[in-house]
Amino acid sequence: MLPELAAWLQTLSPALGFFRVFQYITFRAVMAAMTALVIGVAAGPWVIRRLTQLKIGQPVRGYAMETHLSKSGTPTMGGVLILIAIAVATLLWFDWHNRFVWVVLLVTLGFGAIGWVDDWRKVVNKDPEGMRSRTKFFWQSLIGIVAALFLVFAVSGRSNAQVFTLFLQWIESGFRLHLPPTAGLLVPFFKEVNYPLGVWGFVILSYLVIVGASNAVNLTDGLDGLATMPVILVGSALGIFAYVCGNAFYARYLLFPHIPGTGELLVFCAAMAGAGLAFLWFNAHPAQVFMGDVGALALGGALGAIAVIVRQEIVLAIMGGVFVVEALSVMLQVAWFKYTKRRYGQGRRLLKMAPLHHHFEKSGWAETQVVVRFWIVTMLLCLVGLSSLKLR
Repeated sequence: MLPELAAWLQTLSPALGFFRVFQYITFRAVMAAMTALVIGVAAGPWVIRRLTQLKIGQPVRGYAMETHLSKSGTPTMGGVLILIAIAVATLLWFDWHNRFVWVVLLVTLGFGAIGWVDDWRKVVNKDPEGMRSRTKFFWQSLIGIVAALFLVFAVSGRSNAQVFTLFLQWIESGFRLHLPPTAGLLVPFFKEVNYPLGVWGFVILSYLVIVGASNAVNLTDGLDGLATMPVILVGSALGIFAYVCGNAFYARYLLFPHIPGTGELLVFCAAMAGAGLAFLWFNAHPAQVFMGDVGALALGGALGAIAVIVRQEIVLAIMGGVFVVEALSVMLQVAWFKYTKRRYGQGRRLLKMAPLHHHFEKSGWAETQVVVRFWIVTMLLCLVGLSSLKLR
């Protein structure tokens, strides 16, 4: 919105030439981060009061950590604050003609809507489990598949018109279409190692990344501030990759696929970072508000969609290693419990409690220790991921 307004103002008078600064993605990214941060910090107290008045308090499962029982009743669904800040800041500062930002924004809000329904059922029905897993997974899958189908052509085409043309060609060819190298699986730390996926391979991989990242972040969001900072760090790092891929000079120099338009995602990533920092102001231990599924599912979906667009699915798994391990800990715990129960008649556990952060709590770590140490691990993993920009 504001870039278009600035461009119009420049046409009115040469004296308004200073508005040219709005053309620079880096400037707009900084402003988006500041806008989201100000919105989040300013609206935070009102949102918390409103959630408290509506008695939207977090229910705590009966089998939860004993130290978490005191958190029962703390306002949840605070992820709404994050989504509002991201949406407003992004809409103000990004180029509305950019297809990539629109799809990421819609994926974010779509997963946020799923989380909203889930959280609402937890609060209204007083059911800690919320929406049924099958129902939640169905809607996540629907959004993930639709987004993946659009992105396979959006990444392959160099303009909005070409995206539609590629889609028609795919249908006319009997669902067989040769995609350019930009749609292949890029392997980090190797020069020009790119595996062709084809349309269906791209769609399947993208679906798994988007839905998987959404659920992984949701599983990680179990302690005060635990998921927020890793989302900020990973999202900011992905913003750098987006800027590189969108710049023809940097992409060619660093041997990255040049995907026109991806640089605009830096604005969204900056808004996500600013909104996350604002939320962390109120979510730091002891938390005044919880993110809830409305925030965790949305942020995870956003990270997955951005990674798919900039062709950094593997790097996302590296930088988001905390999210990956948290999700795997739940999967392995459940699988081992079911296997041992079927074989020995009694279920056994690999961990003291899943997800992994609860295992460390059961092992004697304080909540703040777990959170800060997971932050440090994420910082290191993000540095490893960023090193793939040059180490190839």
